[in-house]
Amino acid sequence: MPPPRTRNRRATINDVATAAGLSRGTVSRVVNGERYVSDEARIAVEEAIASVGYVRNSAARNLVTQESRAIALIIHEPHSLLFEDPNIGSILLGANEVLSRADYQLVSLIIDSDRDSRRVADYLRGGLVDGAVIVSARASDPIASAVRDIGVPAAFVGHPPGTPDLPYVAIDNSAAARSITERLVATGRRRIGMIASAMDRDSGHDRFAGFREAMGSRFDPSLVVEYPLYTYAAGLQGMQELLRRCPEIDGVFAASDAVAAGAMTALQESGRKVPDDVGIVGFDDSSWALRTRPQLSTVRQPADLLGSTAAELVLAQIRGLPSAVQVLDTAVVWRDSA
Repeated sequence: MPPPRTRNRRATINDVATAAGLSRGTVSRVVNGERYVSDEARIAVEEAIASVGYVRNSAARNLVTQESRAIALIIHEPHSLLFEDPNIGSILLGANEVLSRADYQLVSLIIDSDRDSRRVADYLRGGLVDGAVIVSARASDPIASAVRDIGVPAAFVGHPPGTPDLPYVAIDNSAAARSITERLVATGRRRIGMIASAMDRDSGHDRFAGFREAMGSRFDPSLVVEYPLYTYAAGLQGMQELLRRCPEIDGVFAASDAVAAGAMTALQESGRKVPDDVGIVGFDDSSWALRTRPQLSTVRQPADLLGSTAAELVLAQIRGLPSAVQVLDTAVVWRDSA
């Protein structure tokens, strides 16, 4: 029977001092980036650190400074959607770029159930992060209220109704949806429907509102189908339902590019040509828009900039600086699907 594994002893600052032939205080000043250390001493300490394998004990440092140097990215989405929605990855990368430059670590926390909400709230109460960016919050979202009650600096990407009055970065989903719907109407389509999604958050609700406003008297509630998530499956099923309700439908606004991609598959499976028979537009200008054939007309939203701006809002609060609401620009990108 093999002997039990023992944990390797962790090198200490005393080991570095011994290897460098310097005092513990000198080593500490080098490690903490302080001035008044000679170049020779700094080089000796750096070589000793590499030699003994010293790694700074962040946990001990955090106890002294009361800082974790970590920011949570709270993603309120089903696990499966993390790999389907390119926007989440872009938001994450945008936030991480800003936090990395500021020497903060990004910690991803995924919420897919009430149990997850309680677990994440307990984690935040433990002081393990200095702030939080909240993505895909729902109306009256309990985790958003928990963040407010805990008092951790935080910012939303988007701002659904019924959530705390915290700083946020967003786009004008309603105006953007109105613009692309008006462009679709201008192509001469007469029976235009919508595959709506995520109506429990501001993005889904506002995109539907913009569509309805653009349609005006031509709006037909029977040509709107609703699904809980921005998914390819929602688009596939939604388009099949719209074709069942109205075989002569000739235009569709899908609430996201993933939804539009599913809708295009349903149209092609039914023998209809895009855009000859049915014109379709999406929202996001994600990688989905370029994978469809024909490529998708859509609204470009700056997902990476949403993430980076949200991170900047959190860092501003940590530093005691003003943290104002930010609304970013969007643009209609017209391709061949309509």
